[in-house]
Amino acid sequence: MKIVLDAMGGDHAPEEMVYGAMEAVNTYEDVEITLVGDEKEINRFLSPHNRLQVLHAPEVITNEDEPVRAVRRKKQSSLVLSAEEVKQGRAQAFISAGNTGALMSAGLFVIGRIKGVDRPALSPTLPTLDGRGFLMLDVGANTDAKAAHLLQYGIIGSIYAEKVRDIANPRVGLLNVGTEDGKGSELTKQAFSLLQEAPVNFIGNVEARDLLSSAADVVVTDGFTGNIALKTIEGTAMNLFSMIKETFMSNAKTKIAASLVKNDMRGLKNKMDYSEYGGAGLLGLSAPVIKAHGSSNRTAVVNAVRQARDMVENNVSETIKTTLEQKGGEEE
Repeated sequence: MKIVLDAMGGDHAPEEMVYGAMEAVNTYEDVEITLVGDEKEINRFLSPHNRLQVLHAPEVITNEDEPVRAVRRKKQSSLVLSAEEVKQGRAQAFISAGNTGALMSAGLFVIGRIKGVDRPALSPTLPTLDGRGFLMLDVGANTDAKAAHLLQYGIIGSIYAEKVRDIANPRVGLLNVGTEDGKGSELTKQAFSLLQEAPVNFIGNVEARDLLSSAADVVVTDGFTGNIALKTIEGTAMNLFSMIKETFMSNAKTKIAASLVKNDMRGLKNKMDYSEYGGAGLLGLSAPVIKAHGSSNRTAVVNAVRQARDMVENNVSETIKTTLEQKGGEEE
């Protein structure tokens, strides 16, 4: 199985990307990885391995670049050349921690959508208190959405949860301002009706306050609302742990208490750690594309490789395509 990794994307590139790739090929014996980027920079950290290759890319798309323009103009960038590897069939999946908009553009213009998907969704798996986690889509690929798009997200998310996360009959919920039927905007009301008739285990509306309590296995929303919810969860978790640390370090008594519960707190933090889940799949593209977190370390890279590997192994893109065709996914 061949996976291409944008070695220049992310806050800690290329070092953490390279170390993550080396760890991944040692973890998964059936995986070959092509690192795409500045060959000289990559080789500073790379140890030779027969399942690791380097493809030189002289250009880099940064977070300051305008996504569509950058993809069109920087044809020799690590991100665009990675997408080309998938398009040409030299790799089966693509991972990047770089510019999200550029990754979306490269996915659409170079790799292409699945027939029957109007708009691919950015879909991370987020942690829950019981450790199950849940898939949320969309969290920012499309800030404007129609009810038909949310219907597609529900079907796509259900397939992913079943095939990749191994959840039998996954529960699909619609993010809303209340759990009662008939709540919300025109968009959510229309989406509710469509999801009721969809070939998924639709459990109705779910509220944001219940997301981390495993209210659903798949949560569907538009990209604007999803992005706000995602960043609220991330910001709350970061600040909460900072407040706990500050409290424990405030005086001698609390420092003693901290030493007694250190391992328990580390376990709690790991349970809520995004890196354990890999990245956000751009679901709806014709091949697996994973958007890793911008601050990804080598652990996150390894888990993103696991996620991409699972998607390839379970033929997720083809399954989504077939299911949407069978259920009339092209109709609005």
